[in-house]
Amino acid sequence: MKIAIINGPNLNLLGKRETDIYGNKPFEDFLDELQKKYPHVHLSYFQSNIEGELVNEIQRVGFDHDGIILNPGAYTHTSVAIGDAIAAIKTTVIEVHISNVHAREDFRKLSHVSGKAIGSIFGLGLKGYELALEWFLKK
Repeated sequence: MKIAIINGPNLNLLGKRETDIYGNKPFEDFLDELQKKYPHVHLSYFQSNIEGELVNEIQRVGFDHDGIILNPGAYTHTSVAIGDAIAAIKTTVIEVHISNVHAREDFRKLSHVSGKAIGSIFGLGLKGYELALEWFLKK
């Protein structure tokens, strides 16, 4: 099984930024733990702060992977292009957010991704990525 994890802007700062919201663990450390827990799954990882690079990566993996776990970060609320990229591919996407975006600022309640994803996970911290992976494994 091939699962792509794609993270958007500022998620390269996990473990350093707003630790009260996002926690103290760098994503790379979490990814290592996830890979050890699921050695039979090929996990690829991509992070970018640039919208077009995220669209390119969604398109690149969107026809030959078994699933995409996508945290588009702030682009969730602004990027029609990312939503359109999800609609254009064959691979199923699960949207994940570390924080509960619905409990934050009003502008975060709009998602250009949720309507294109098979499902969304909000506010469960890094555990949301593992729950998304578990869904793909049981699908």
